[in-house]
Amino acid sequence: MRDIFPRARQILHGEFYYRSRGADVGFDPEFGELTLAEQFRVSAKNATMALALAEADGIVCPTPFQASMLPDIFRSRVKIIHEGIDPARAVRKAQVRLQLTKELILDGSAPVVTFINRRFEPLRGFHVFMRALSKVLAAVPNAHAFLVGMDEPGGYGPAAPEGTTWKQQLLSEVGGRLDPSRVHFPGWVPYDELIAALSISTAHVYYTYPFVLSWSLLDAMACECLVIGSDTAPVRDVVHDQVNGRLLNFFDVDALADTLIEACRNPRSCAPLRKEARATVLSRFDRAKLCQPAWLRLIDEVK
Repeated sequence: MRDIFPRARQILHGEFYYRSRGADVGFDPEFGELTLAEQFRVSAKNATMALALAEADGIVCPTPFQASMLPDIFRSRVKIIHEGIDPARAVRKAQVRLQLTKELILDGSAPVVTFINRRFEPLRGFHVFMRALSKVLAAVPNAHAFLVGMDEPGGYGPAAPEGTTWKQQLLSEVGGRLDPSRVHFPGWVPYDELIAALSISTAHVYYTYPFVLSWSLLDAMACECLVIGSDTAPVRDVVHDQVNGRLLNFFDVDALADTLIEACRNPRSCAPLRKEARATVLSRFDRAKLCQPAWLRLIDEVK
């Protein structure tokens, strides 16, 4: 970029600086260790990025964890500015009705557990959630699960065995213990339908390896969901246990199941956490009031 636009000032988005250990790679022992050659390939991803960062006049990282992944030499130029969301649009709606079939409507009168992935994959905790779900549905006979995302190869983390997807893998493992009439996979949905689903959510599960934080977490918090998150660095940047949500050990399937069961049985007990979740978004992630002005100030600073 410097060769093409030599007089331009550059602000780079430092989304994620890869590490062959200590972040998402090698986090989950279920999928084994990388060979040395695979570790080299992970580190090599940073080559072009490091060249670009060296030329940058300013660097923006959305969260403290993502900033912490950058080498020390770049951190003095980092500003932490999240893209933000629109809390006027991401807000809990009243009297929502999701018509899933001719006979089945979800309206919040029965417990609904929500889960969102771009593509269902272990990096975002899909395997942990699916393994916990059978216990939840058995203990709460009227509960439903609503999982938004695509069932297709690809994703950020380890690939499913060739010719399969992670949804197929997990249904093969636990599907016999799930009531298919209460587990719903709508695929990708329009944003307003996503907000509608979050508006009837009794509990929203957001798990992730140490990786980029998902916007869907902030959408869920803005909709006053009870967020049950993994106690991993990206989530700890936003969710504080027993303050604006719950944090659990990523690998403890029973802890997730038990926490979901309690939330479904006693939803009113979580009201303070729900309110504080939205307050967190309003105070830190309001796009129009906070995030966009911060970006504009940075542009002025590096002119």
